[in-house]
Amino acid sequence: MQIRALVGDGAQACGPDTSLREAAIEMQKHDIGSLAVIGNGEMLGILTERDILRAVAKHADLDTAPVRDLMTSQPDSVAPDVESVEAARWMLATGYRHLPVIEDGKLLGIASIKDLLWAITPVDED
Repeated sequence: MQIRALVGDGAQACGPDTSLREAAIEMQKHDIGSLAVIGNGEMLGILTERDILRAVAKHADLDTAPVRDLMTSQPDSVAPDVESVEAARWMLATGYRHLPVIEDGKLLGIASIKDLLWAITPVDED
């Protein structure tokens, strides 16, 4: 299965000046572990639950600290025709838990490690 099938039609996103608290609330609201950070119509980075955890551990002011301070800028990404098994292997090797899927410069979505596990793990129908 290609990774395209796992990402739907877009990703939840925020702007670079969004506060970490607002970003955390958005992630919780949608039950997701990352947000694309979009500015001027392009993906600037990705903010993950790990980034927010790191901010909490450093006693950051979640109400004033902007996403831009903790996001991963210019994250690695994959094309939508990459096979799920290949993407899973790459995520395992790199330690990534969220992987942007981009086609012709457009963000199609973000695949999570959980998405990939569902795609590559056979489900016993007993």
